Amino acid sequence: MGLRTMKKRRKQGKTDYKLRLGLLKSGIARIVIRKTNRYIIVQLVESSESKDKVVIGLSSNDLIKNGWDKKFAGSLKSVPACYLTGLLFAKKVGNTPVILDLGLQRTISGGRIFSVVKGLVDGGVKLKVDEKIFPSEDRLEGKHLKPEVQSLIKVVKEKIKNGN
Repeated sequence: MGLRTMKKRRKQGKTDYKLRLGLLKSGIARIVIRKTNRYIIVQLVESSESKDKVVIGLSSNDLIKNGWDKKFAGSLKSVPACYLTGLLFAKKVGNTPVILDLGLQRTISGGRIFSVVKGLVDGGVKLKVDEKIFPSEDRLEGKHLKPEVQSLIKVVKEKIKNGN
């Protein structure tokens, strides 16, 4: 019995090839959500012949262009910032049929990743998700944060919804 050699990206914890094959076979564009140490990155990725092409890419850093105060740039990975990033991305994507690709990230109910997904759903992207995984409305609105950040979140949310 021969031993199977693991692929390099699987060993590094970067790619689940079985999941990826299922996503590629569907032929549908996918929304990829990734966390970095400072930002959340959301991308619309299309695949052809197993080559990925990023059609639309957006980072939570783009919230600064939409009214997020630069002095709060350190909180661009917070739950409300993730929600607003998802909302902004949904406006760019429109009603394109998509599937969600979270990769090998840990999925914690009520976490940052699912606040992005909540923003996508609220923005009009059609995804099959269970409402129980989303963070509470208080966390999405930043009720746990300082009042000045709460007002900033409201301003940015209105700006995104109005398309300014």
